Amino acid sequence: MTKLTVSGIFVGGLLALGYAVAPWVPVREPSRSVDSPISAREPGVVKFEADSPQLVAIKTLAVEEAPLPLAEPLSTRIVYDENRTARVSSSIAGRVVRLLASPGDTVRAGDVLAVLDSPDLAAAVADLRKAVAEEGRKRLALDRAKTLFDGGVLPQKEFENAEADFEQAAAETRRAQLRLRTLGPSPEVGDNGYAVRAPIGGIVVDRRVNPGMQVRPDLPDPLFVITDPTHLWAIVDLPERALAKVQPGRPVSVEVDAYPGASFSATIAKVGEVVDPVTRRVPVRCTLPNTDRRLKPEMYARTTLLAESGERALRVPNHALVTAGLFSFAFVERSPGVFQRRKVGLAFQDPESSYVATGLSPGERVVVAGALLLNAEFAEAAQ
Repeated sequence: MTKLTVSGIFVGGLLALGYAVAPWVPVREPSRSVDSPISAREPGVVKFEADSPQLVAIKTLAVEEAPLPLAEPLSTRIVYDENRTARVSSSIAGRVVRLLASPGDTVRAGDVLAVLDSPDLAAAVADLRKAVAEEGRKRLALDRAKTLFDGGVLPQKEFENAEADFEQAAAETRRAQLRLRTLGPSPEVGDNGYAVRAPIGGIVVDRRVNPGMQVRPDLPDPLFVITDPTHLWAIVDLPERALAKVQPGRPVSVEVDAYPGASFSATIAKVGEVVDPVTRRVPVRCTLPNTDRRLKPEMYARTTLLAESGERALRVPNHALVTAGLFSFAFVERSPGVFQRRKVGLAFQDPESSYVATGLSPGERVVVAGALLLNAEFAEAAQ
């Protein structure tokens, strides 16, 4: 039997069993359409179903107006208002025997802060008492000499000597009084010690003295610091390039990390006359009202120069915007799950915020988290 006959019989058997001879083709499952949670039927609008997982990553915030800045925020340090601050030291050496004021206490001008036991004060008081007594004795001697001189009993030379002695005693009394006065405002004269008094009224914000401590006039730190905490200064480090934008009386806005989103109004009081040769900055002093006492001295802050005309714009975080070509866009929440992509015009932009001049209205809710996600969904739906 030939090979051809055998092959024919094999193929015939396959056909008899119902098999068809055909080339092998891989079987593909029919594709199943997956419903997308977005719909782009309305131009510029992205819609999500209520149960779409994308909504978890989307956060919105109502936009509000803010003063339009002139430049980027500047490094700032909050300090005491030196016009309302007193650093109290002791003008004599001595030992602290009583402390009558602590940090946080409210004091009035003239209140006793501490009492010192001071040999210098005792010596000054003794000198004054001695001088007063000597002046009184010389006055009596002058009165007697004048009576005798008027009666023709005392020579003129003796009368003139009595006058000179009295003038010397009076001068010594004035010297002792001035010495005692230089020891401080109204020191106690007597055995009560030297009273360190408050020169102004305010709050005791710092105390560097303890009971029994030896103090002297040349201590590096003051014994007490008294200030009015409702008035502060903001010291701004101004770059040379921004010098033309500041003048005394111009408003500024101060922000601190302790109160995110809050701003405090201040006013430029003085512009420095020299440029720091190391930092190339000009110090600018601003008066900063602190009625609620939320701000604290030595806080680091950021100061923004504001337009003098009071211009305002809508402020949004930079991450709320997406860029396409030369334009910026924001997504506005029209209703739950419905977001509109809207082109906005920027008036100013700093490292953290953008100030929108056109495209948004006050009170509209803008997507501040998930804007990139929405932009990707929008691009996919538009294809």
